Amino acid sequence: MFATLGKYVGGKVLTALLAVGGVLSVIWFWKHPEQLQAIWAVLKGVLVWLGLVVVLPWAAFFVTGWVVKRESNLAGGLLLAGLTGIDALFAFYLTGWSVQGALSWMVLLLGFLTAGAYNFLVCDFQAARFEDSI
Repeated sequence: MFATLGKYVGGKVLTALLAVGGVLSVIWFWKHPEQLQAIWAVLKGVLVWLGLVVVLPWAAFFVTGWVVKRESNLAGGLLLAGLTGIDALFAFYLTGWSVQGALSWMVLLLGFLTAGAYNFLVCDFQAARFEDSI
């Protein structure tokens, strides 16, 4: 009984908080449209960067095949470092070559680590497919 009552009251409180937060956000951005434009500019840059991160290792599939033929850990490491380096350079280009603030640096570093892990997974998948076809 108390669990059902708690869920009911919690749901109503959460709905009220979300509604008030939504209304306050609309009011805030209505009075400060320049901040809304800044947010959209950042989101546009993030989406463009994510597009590059997602497409780049798939577009470089022929390099992965060359690395598999060489059977060299150095070549594999250089491939991953190169892909992640291109991701990082493009991110710095999108930021205008200047990053200010600890939060911005932490977000960028987290993005670079995530891009590196994604590059590793895609290249590993491509290498396995390439080895199966031999």
